[in-house]
Amino acid sequence: MLRDGDGRVTQIELFYDLVYVFAVTQLSSFLVHHQTLEGAVETAVLLAMVWQVWVYTTWMTNYLDPNRSAVRLALVVLMLASLVLAAALPFAFSSRGLVVAIVYLAMQLGRSVFVIWAVRGHELRWTFWRALSWSGLAVVPMLCGVAVDGYARAALWAVAVALELVGAAIGFATPFLGRSKTADWTIDGGHFAERCQAFVLIALGESIVLTGATLSGIVGGAHSAGSSYVAFGLAFFGAVALWWVYFDRAAGDSARVIDSSDDPGRLGRNAFHWVHPLIVAGIIVTAAADDVVLHAPSAHGRMATSWLVVGGVALFLGGHAVFKAVVWRIPSWPRIVAVAVLLALLVLAPHVSALTLAVAVLAVVTAVAVADRLQHPATLVAAP
Repeated sequence: MLRDGDGRVTQIELFYDLVYVFAVTQLSSFLVHHQTLEGAVETAVLLAMVWQVWVYTTWMTNYLDPNRSAVRLALVVLMLASLVLAAALPFAFSSRGLVVAIVYLAMQLGRSVFVIWAVRGHELRWTFWRALSWSGLAVVPMLCGVAVDGYARAALWAVAVALELVGAAIGFATPFLGRSKTADWTIDGGHFAERCQAFVLIALGESIVLTGATLSGIVGGAHSAGSSYVAFGLAFFGAVALWWVYFDRAAGDSARVIDSSDDPGRLGRNAFHWVHPLIVAGIIVTAAADDVVLHAPSAHGRMATSWLVVGGVALFLGGHAVFKAVVWRIPSWPRIVAVAVLLALLVLAPHVSALTLAVAVLAVVTAVAVADRLQHPATLVAAP
């Protein structure tokens, strides 16, 4: 069932991704309705869980041929489970915690069991045996988290996710089974990069859908001010600016770097598996900010709104700066400076409207995109 070297993304993989448009929408809406520190922490934990189930499936389809019937069936089952998980996300810290925990564990454990069966006789199976043992460690904190509420549940679920991340960092070191080297899970780098880039597109697409749906509700209401249309334009062009910063140069170059790397498994883990959730989180927070600004563009002095407007873009640019540093081992000064400027805007935030703050933030993102263009870098190559 192993892939034959054809790294093209298949239709079933794209079909599987559709569920995650809904999942990302659920996360943005959750954050809009929980604009507190606790809500931010809970959203971060839920995003980490959603990312884990999605990216582990991406690892699976990088090794296994999605055109084989058994692999397709596994993807359909995972797709159904993902839909149940996404539907339960708004109630993860209230009435549906057990559902979220069980579905998450079933996907993480069941996927590894399937891959072990699918690659029986191949050395790759030992890596998934080790990964299965680390996912098994997550069972205790995930289920214990159901018995508590608020920060305690978020902390225990964060521990469960952290266990899997730590496991990957140390090669899933397991008693009697040893540990895996990143070379043991060598991947088709181009395929893996394209899949992670597709998730960024999912998040950006969700932000546009959420913005359009919000505008539709405002236009259909009894009162619709011109400032709402300005806020809509800012939200749309903000999404375009984020797309430009990510896809104009770095996306294509990074795919070529990982594809030609001597150790694509290491680069896939470090730059894509570990760092891309920061980029996606920035888009989700920005989408929530757009929703809030559209509803109250003239609001002044709301620190929760200010943190959403500024924090989302700062998280996106900061995550992208880390990504570029991991791939090319060079600092991205336009992004680093932009993050500093964005944080400085928080001093101005209490004295201006949400709409004015959104204009300033869009100007910063646009400046980063222009700086990238003005630098005209040659195609970057991997560091030795």
